Amino acid sequence: MSGNVQLLSDTLAKAKAENRAALVAYLPAGFPTVDGGIEAAKAVFDGGADIVEVGLPHSDPVLDGPVIQTADDIALKGGVKIADVLRTVREAHAASGKPVLVMTYWNPIDRYGVERFTAELAEAGGAGCILPDLPVQESALWREHADKHGLGTVFVVAPSSRDERLAEITAAGSGFVYAASLMGVTGTRESVGASAEDLVARTRATTELPVCVGLGVSNAVQAKEVAAFADGVIVGSAFVKRMLDAPDHAAGLTAVRELAAELAEGVRRAS
Repeated sequence: MSGNVQLLSDTLAKAKAENRAALVAYLPAGFPTVDGGIEAAKAVFDGGADIVEVGLPHSDPVLDGPVIQTADDIALKGGVKIADVLRTVREAHAASGKPVLVMTYWNPIDRYGVERFTAELAEAGGAGCILPDLPVQESALWREHADKHGLGTVFVVAPSSRDERLAEITAAGSGFVYAASLMGVTGTRESVGASAEDLVARTRATTELPVCVGLGVSNAVQAKEVAAFADGVIVGSAFVKRMLDAPDHAAGLTAVRELAAELAEGVRRAS
């Protein structure tokens, strides 16, 4: 393994060595503005996030619930471009030295050009991509270019994934595996549920890659619950909601920094 994905692997290994899960925060680029989104990414790193996923806003985000859809709409109305997403990655990584991934649907990359996107993401210091709607069997072109540029390819597995399908998905991925804790779209929920723990166990049976759990985690109690069985805890909607609910941008930055600190405490397992 080489290049930028190594930083991602090292970060997850360091968290494991500290007997805790890694905290992975998701924020869309261009929300509430491009500069504001960069400041938000820096704020969650300051608060204690280990890894940040920068969302590439999409007009039809099939996996995203209403909170992230609202933020994506704001970013798209503001005219966010792929260049702005890459700038967000560059500046968040440069300020923190920590791994930054892009989470995106396949269509924008396909239109932009796979070779161009992977080269520019690597040059910006990006650690890789999470590609929730790219089927593994159609991913050869992406993986060829990602590997060439030292980028991780993170695929999403779900509770509905059968064991043989899990093995196929995890064999093709790198960096970590994104385990969607339940069926449905992103959003905060009362409980993350037993299906996530079962999915992590089944996924681990197929791979040495770390398994990070997302969809539904919104507070320190849930983060602690998931950290007991997962290598990483992914939180998105809760951060975005703090930004949306804040009376102004400065208050939003304070709110996401504080939430990151609370969650960072939560992922430290009681020994």
